[in-house]
Amino acid sequence: MESGRDTFPFPYQPYDIQEQFMQALYRALDQGKVGIFESPTGTGKSLSLICGALSWLRDYDEKKRQEAAALLQEGEAALSTSTTTSSSAEPDWITDFVQKKAERDLVSKLKEEDLKRKKREERLEMIRNNAQLKYALKRKSHEDDEAFKLLQLSKEDQAEVPGDQEDEEHIVAEYESDDDSKSKSRLLGGEDEEDDELVEEHVTKIYYCSRTHSQLAQFVHEVQKSPFSKDISLVTLGSRQNLCINEEVRRLGSIQRINDRCMEMQKNKHEKQHPEDGAKRKRGPAKSVCPFNKASALQQMRDEVLGSVYDIEQLMKVGKETHSCPYYATRLAVPPAQLVVLPYQMVLHEATRRAAGVQLKDQVVIIDEAHNLSDTLSCIHSSELNGSQLCRAHSQLTQYADRYRSRLKAKNLMYIKQILFAIERLVRVLGGKVGQNPQSQNTQTGTEMHTINNFLFKAEVDNINWFKLQRYFEKSMISRKLSGFVEKYAGSGVTLHAQNSLNKENRRTEGLLNYLKTLKSNQNSASVAQADLQESAEAEKVLSASPMMQIEGFFLALTNTNADGRVVVHREGTLSESSVKFLLLNPAVHFAEVLKECRSVIIAGGTMQPVSDFKEELLLSAGVGQERIVEFTCGHVIPPENILPIVMSSGPSGQELDFTFQSRDLPSMMDETGRILSNICNVVPGGVVCFFPSYEYLRRIICHWEASGALTRLSTKKKIFQEPKKANLVEQVLSEFSRCIQRSAQESSGLTGALLFSVVGGKMSEGINFSDDLGRCVVMVGMPYPNIKSPELQEKMSYLNKHLPHSHGRSPGQALVENLCMKAVNQSIGRAIRHRGDYSAIVLCDRRYSRPATLSKLPAWIRSRTSTHATFGPAFASLRKFFVEKKQQQVFLNGS
Repeated sequence: MESGRDTFPFPYQPYDIQEQFMQALYRALDQGKVGIFESPTGTGKSLSLICGALSWLRDYDEKKRQEAAALLQEGEAALSTSTTTSSSAEPDWITDFVQKKAERDLVSKLKEEDLKRKKREERLEMIRNNAQLKYALKRKSHEDDEAFKLLQLSKEDQAEVPGDQEDEEHIVAEYESDDDSKSKSRLLGGEDEEDDELVEEHVTKIYYCSRTHSQLAQFVHEVQKSPFSKDISLVTLGSRQNLCINEEVRRLGSIQRINDRCMEMQKNKHEKQHPEDGAKRKRGPAKSVCPFNKASALQQMRDEVLGSVYDIEQLMKVGKETHSCPYYATRLAVPPAQLVVLPYQMVLHEATRRAAGVQLKDQVVIIDEAHNLSDTLSCIHSSELNGSQLCRAHSQLTQYADRYRSRLKAKNLMYIKQILFAIERLVRVLGGKVGQNPQSQNTQTGTEMHTINNFLFKAEVDNINWFKLQRYFEKSMISRKLSGFVEKYAGSGVTLHAQNSLNKENRRTEGLLNYLKTLKSNQNSASVAQADLQESAEAEKVLSASPMMQIEGFFLALTNTNADGRVVVHREGTLSESSVKFLLLNPAVHFAEVLKECRSVIIAGGTMQPVSDFKEELLLSAGVGQERIVEFTCGHVIPPENILPIVMSSGPSGQELDFTFQSRDLPSMMDETGRILSNICNVVPGGVVCFFPSYEYLRRIICHWEASGALTRLSTKKKIFQEPKKANLVEQVLSEFSRCIQRSAQESSGLTGALLFSVVGGKMSEGINFSDDLGRCVVMVGMPYPNIKSPELQEKMSYLNKHLPHSHGRSPGQALVENLCMKAVNQSIGRAIRHRGDYSAIVLCDRRYSRPATLSKLPAWIRSRTSTHATFGPAFASLRKFFVEKKQQQVFLNGS
């Protein structure tokens, strides 16, 4: 097979740039490259990824099949011609025997693999085409449903048992050995002997990952529309929270509680099948197991998933029909699947990857929406704890140890004491004490930055073996045990045990209950607005849950290499608000394993510029050779005359536009910005979206405009909307913004549309489409540089300056700041053009945008059409001309 292909299956005639994209992608996969692919939003990137990658996979499988068939033929031919001509007297007879044995082994292995492949293909074909089989399976699921209802009825009749017997599930199992090999990992759960037949070898596959479940669902819908929808085995992975169909578990709400309950049910299932102590089992009622996690039902759903292309919502529906758990069924479907669709975390985080059954060896990974990949890796592997969490965990674990001290083995008690000691030392580093209310403990305000080793010395925990402690967390599942204990005795966080019913059990945990009550009363004493009641309830839920999972994550972070991370100690007046945070400085260390194991990795996005930091920070630092990296970027499908990017260096009164930190608060600068927007609103129809560097600057400039009357003048032309700070209000604001634009287009009122004030990096700078009349002009006020005084950013810059080479006279730290700024700009201005027939103007208000180094960091399709204007007159004239011409075209099209 050549590393190239001329034509690709596609649902319609592809654009030239889509064909170029697919050809470049095909070559990159075939040659095992690491590719950085940029294709602007609106150019059909998802379909290009699907058709290019799956064409390669289809060809690759066919090539492997032909090679295996040829080898089999060769091997059988060699065996058939081997007559016993050699005698024992000849010295080569042993060599000949060994050679023939190797040939026989190869032939039998090839035959076995061929048989497995044929069986898999036959089964999939049968599932896809045999409706009768589906009806039979559905009928069986209805019978299971009846059995499940009977089971639920019988459960209701179960009597309560004494607390000591009931608490068995909360006790940490005996932990006598530190040796990994002696402890059987039950991380996946449900994979016992009964399920062995469900486990298969991994076929060559493509892992596609993106940031959000909605982006993944959108990708799956594109696959459903593609020519590959009928013959591709696709599986979508998600969290338990997204895939659980057991209502008893789902109603627990939080991810941690759902995970804990599910894991507990898997453990109960395992114990039921492998009773270690029959006498003990008889003392209490049967432990709850999940009725949706039966081997036969899982196998049925796995086959169903492999036979059709489903998104998460459809998986839930199939799970309910087959009475089978979508979470575990999809994991069983991973080995034979050809395309696995999953969130970032399941690929980029090793422990999550292992738990999901994702194996990357010689596979292909496509990371979409990867413009913030470096930040994503850093966030996934960073960890933060506040004083309130630390105090709560210490109190909970102390109560746990006191209650079960007589039933815990010495090794368990030793490790629990170590955990308590470590937590107590972290609280001391923050300037507080355990056992007291963290909200009433004052701390000295300030921020300190430490290397990992220095922090361990400062906290006086350098004598702890963090690797052994981490292994204890994994094997004992102490975080989950503690969570179950707290859930049982502290209620759901909304209601606690009544004080008048303090029986023996409750008295033992009275301290814990009182402690939680104190925290809650302090929290509730603050004035809470009506709109925040829901958030208050959520906070209460979090308050009653155990934070030990977060502490486990922080302890794991401390096992990173000393040079790769820093620990930030941040004191904020009170212990509860103070925090200790692990900051990952070298994301390449965690990405290196993905790059090393995979055959090929494709990093794709709509706006990948500037790519220099991807290459330096994530690829070259991870040991990838320059020769293995390929870059592809394409233009947009829109005609050149449909976009007008302008760099505006001065305003209508001649004021130079300089939104540096020193100048942007000047009244003259704010007034000039108001005049620019007023002029733009006079000539731009429909929607104008204006991005500001921060929420604080937006607040200040609006206050200034209200006082000067500029806001009133703006509102006579366009209705003004403002990005909400709360995520749950974004949809509402967008709907009203859209309706206002539609009304102004239909009615002959004075309004010509709407003006939306947004923030770079806020809720409307990513993932929101301002297509057609919603975004006829995008205005960028100033350059959104990150806060250079941030200790975290300063440490990151210092780390890069030390470890990466300087280029073009700029330090890597300076380059990082500029790249962060321009990535944010590119994400925001990319919101306007969403399809081939769309048109929009982009106005960059700051003289600094005219610098060649800054212009070079704009996406190529915008950069090539950008015009720079030193004065306002020519810039405004080109803007007016652009929209006059578009209006004339519209009139002409409507007339014809």
